[in-house]
Amino acid sequence: QVQLVESGGGLVQAGGSLRLSCAASGTTFSINSMGWYRPPPGKQRELVARISSGVSSDVSTNSADSVKGRFTISRDNAKNIVYLQMNSLKPEDTAVYYCNARITVTMTYNYWGQGTQVTVSS
Repeated sequence: QVQLVESGGGLVQAGGSLRLSCAASGTTFSINSMGWYRPPPGKQRELVARISSGVSSDVSTNSADSVKGRFTISRDNAKNIVYLQMNSLKPEDTAVYYCNARITVTMTYNYWGQGTQVTVSS
């Protein structure tokens, strides 16, 4: 099992920056990938960015078109922390951001953090 704790959310003006952190504990060696999601109004959680596990040479990332060039996902394997660096924030980025960890053995298991609020003022 995996436990996820997010931090780093807050209130920022448009054009500002925030860095979200997600600390993973438990059976972290079993995690295949981790990512950040947010739920726009009236919609289910949508992908913001994901990053794979494994050695650095095998790491792959993907992100939503709406955040490409502005948000960067990274990880610190030694500390079991995944970061989301958010630059050039826009009011439409306002949401609760959730950290996700995925474990695939014979089936896929998803673990979620409690979420951290990001509010961007115009």
